[in-house]
Amino acid sequence: MPKNSTEAVRVVIRCRPTSEKERADGRKTIVEMNTREGMVILHNPKGDSEQPKSFTFDQVYDQDSKQIDIFDITARGIIDSAMEGYNGTIFAYGQTGTGKSFTMQGKDDPAELRGIIPSSFNYVFEKISGVESTHQYMVRASYIEIYNEEIRDLLSKDHTKRLELKESPDKGVYVKDLIQFVAKGVGELNNVLKVGQSHRVVGATAMNADSSRSHSIFTLTIECVEKFDGKSNGDSHIRMGKLNLVDLAGSERQAKTGATGDRLKEGIKINLSLTALGNVISALVDGKSGHVPYRDSKLTRLLQDSLGGNSLTVLISCISPSEADFEETNNTLKYANRACHIKNMPLPNKFNTLEEDLLPSMPEGAAGVGMFNLVSLLEDHERIKEMRDKRAKEKSEKEAKRLAELMAMRDDQVKRPGFQRLRANQYDDLRRQLAGKGANIKAGQVIGGDVLCGFGEKKKKGEPGSPSQEHVRSPSARVEIGRA
Repeated sequence: MPKNSTEAVRVVIRCRPTSEKERADGRKTIVEMNTREGMVILHNPKGDSEQPKSFTFDQVYDQDSKQIDIFDITARGIIDSAMEGYNGTIFAYGQTGTGKSFTMQGKDDPAELRGIIPSSFNYVFEKISGVESTHQYMVRASYIEIYNEEIRDLLSKDHTKRLELKESPDKGVYVKDLIQFVAKGVGELNNVLKVGQSHRVVGATAMNADSSRSHSIFTLTIECVEKFDGKSNGDSHIRMGKLNLVDLAGSERQAKTGATGDRLKEGIKINLSLTALGNVISALVDGKSGHVPYRDSKLTRLLQDSLGGNSLTVLISCISPSEADFEETNNTLKYANRACHIKNMPLPNKFNTLEEDLLPSMPEGAAGVGMFNLVSLLEDHERIKEMRDKRAKEKSEKEAKRLAELMAMRDDQVKRPGFQRLRANQYDDLRRQLAGKGANIKAGQVIGGDVLCGFGEKKKKGEPGSPSQEHVRSPSARVEIGRA
């Protein structure tokens, strides 16, 4: 990729098949997909009074599209770039029940139904096996969800614990205390995915029996160093690419979902974060104010590099073909159409760092374990983290105690008669010096006793800090000081 070149966000559309219920209810199909031209034509179900709307995108997939087709066109290129040190993001957006989770995660069996995330695992290690003689790779995985605007680590023992967003010049925006698991093969990554999925928040609504109630981000960090004579060179440039695989919760309307209680609260939070995402897209496209509201939600903060930043990005917009979902489909297509105009500037991540500086947060030998051992390993990691936090707390308490002791010693010294006599002598000396210069003012107008309390010992005339000619220039100046 040329240096400092801009790359537009690639936008693809996927239309799910008509459901059995829609066929039984006699629902009309209002979407036409021209896969060759990349065009979507949307018909208004109210009649012919309104002309059909036409949209053009990078790629469109009709109801007969296969999982492998989606992966080959949308994901392979971004994974190739991630393995060369670039950041890449693929995220699915759309109304609830349009196939976002199926597109991103799919089904385990048969293999043809695997989604983009598990298919990425296979492709990454296929690529690694082809260059093992010349390059050494390390692959790390993390998995989070954003539920009710709280970030949770899906790989943590306490997966309901709220995590904090931080930012630094070298890392950019990141999640503090996030677990990262080192994987040496596809099996380990599949285990990580299963553990995380078992912790995700899902719930039934009138539109989707297994509706995702949170946004999830599965991140692969791929680090690479070139080998010389069959060995890695620790002083070589290290390339580090990140691949963010995002499954957004579906936009929804309460009138259709029938949500109440917790489901209703979740839906409100989901819609607010998706609105924030829409506002970011609009700000990037308009470019008038120069301000992009990334901080309006946790989601947009985490996706900052993916939208207008240094990442290669693909947005998969999932839509329904049913006339009952005309408004939602129309909104999704307009949303996607605006995203087409976002420009990113992908840059490779290269570090002139020793290889051992990039060791993972999980202990060595963490890879190559089964599901049971993976859970046990994560529990061990939590115990190590708790011990570290306990030591940090004890150190902080010890320092606070020492500071309190020092403050008490100082207060004790101040109360002693000798210190008070020293302070009084300093006060009288200062007043005599001022009076000697012809200033007819009261000492209290010149300087307060709280300031004199800070004088530790008498200073010789002419030394910095002593009230000599150099520091006390004129009666008028002294009066001004006293009035301050």
